[in-house]
Amino acid sequence: MSLACVYSRARLGLSSPLVTVEVHISNGLPAFSIVGLPETSVKESKDRVRSALINCGYEFPAKRITVNLAPADLPKEGGRFDLPIAMGILAASNQLPDHDLSEYEFAGELALSGELRAIIGEIPLTLACQHAGRTLVLPRKNAEKAQWLEAPKVIAIDHLQQLFPHFARQSPLPFFTSQDKQPPSRQVPLDMKDVIGQPLAKRALEIAASGGHNLLFVGPPGTGKTMLASRLPGILPQMSRDEAIESAAIQSISQHDIDSTTWGIRPFRSPHHTATAAALIGGGSYPQPGEVSLAHNGVLFLDELPEFDRKVLDVMREPMESGEVTISRANHKQTFPAQFQLVAAMNPSPTGFYNDKRSTPEQTLRYLNRLSGPFLDRIDIQIEVARLPRGIWSDNQQHEENSEAVRERVMYCRAIQLTRQGKANALLSSSELREHCTLSPEDNEFLELAVEKLGLSTRAHHKILKIARTLADMDNSEAIAHSHLIEALSYRAMDRILRHLTDALAI
Repeated sequence: MSLACVYSRARLGLSSPLVTVEVHISNGLPAFSIVGLPETSVKESKDRVRSALINCGYEFPAKRITVNLAPADLPKEGGRFDLPIAMGILAASNQLPDHDLSEYEFAGELALSGELRAIIGEIPLTLACQHAGRTLVLPRKNAEKAQWLEAPKVIAIDHLQQLFPHFARQSPLPFFTSQDKQPPSRQVPLDMKDVIGQPLAKRALEIAASGGHNLLFVGPPGTGKTMLASRLPGILPQMSRDEAIESAAIQSISQHDIDSTTWGIRPFRSPHHTATAAALIGGGSYPQPGEVSLAHNGVLFLDELPEFDRKVLDVMREPMESGEVTISRANHKQTFPAQFQLVAAMNPSPTGFYNDKRSTPEQTLRYLNRLSGPFLDRIDIQIEVARLPRGIWSDNQQHEENSEAVRERVMYCRAIQLTRQGKANALLSSSELREHCTLSPEDNEFLELAVEKLGLSTRAHHKILKIARTLADMDNSEAIAHSHLIEALSYRAMDRILRHLTDALAI
């Protein structure tokens, strides 16, 4: 036959829409054309395919070859279509049996010798193929990453010549199973016991982990803010299967390695303060995920927070509320998940200390005003980290609690929340707050008076309720007590600092 159809898939954000590769060989002057909205990298595949077929000992038809990548309105990019185009030419020229091609999907970049090179986005590709009920043929390097999905029907190949014996039913290729696949490692390289002192900061870190709250550490240099933040992933609950797949899919399209050290482990992203808005949120002519999406289901740590550009921080306000980010371009619009937990650290003044007499209140207030009020309003817990007291280093360090003990309490607290409402307390909506965060009339009056005197917004009011709900869960209490409200109100360090500075300037 002179017409063959081979299935493949395009890469469109986190989705992999089906692409039918139609190859037609007709009489006429020798020509090789590819239609169907191909990008430059796809157009160049005709040279790679021609050389690969010839070097593998196949005959390249000296006829008019037309390759249609359907649907025509879907952009095609990358070298993933090399292998399906080659298979289509072999089938259309009767060099390869085509009776089983409809049960397979192909993706892979061809070298001129016929060897297969890895592509980008194997996890979304494998999931889509698995949902369609077909067998996926991938380069071996991609198959090693796709193996982490449950029972994927994937065939791994290293060379184009391996496919002829398979489809000729001479030597069928088995589904890929790696002998090196190990369960995800739960070893915590950064342990809480390494942090000396700072009981209040550790308490705040455990509250943030238990309820999924955003957290801000404010304190002088060298007080352990970065150490505390880097140990948050070690006390968070392990990801569920769906969360692990979501995170792996984002890593896959971002060309990150997926193995036993990354699968099922919550990501920890720490971009430098010179990062642009596109680096944090995502961007590009073909939208790519940024740091907020790479930290999905994990932790995004922003050190030296006021050193970030104010406009860069403000573009994070919407993802912090919605849990997703939509990137719009002239011809493309992609939505990426961004349900991350923000942990930030900053100094209380441009010199790093409160009362070193090196900066005036005006200079300190100007420094802190680099952070907008709406951005700070989205951070649930704001706590001061004080300098270590004298004599702390002479104490026995074995008294410090390790991460595993803290993690057990966090998992117990998170289990209470999942049983009650199916999500962490930080993700409660307004209607769910009214249902699960009820207060006594006295406590409700107390909270409203505190919010009015402190000049807090409705969002801050809700944040306090969510923290109080987490504190009640940590105490295994069904109702929010007065002590929980008082402790939740104490985690408003920036409000106290800014109020102190404005009062000093008023005098």
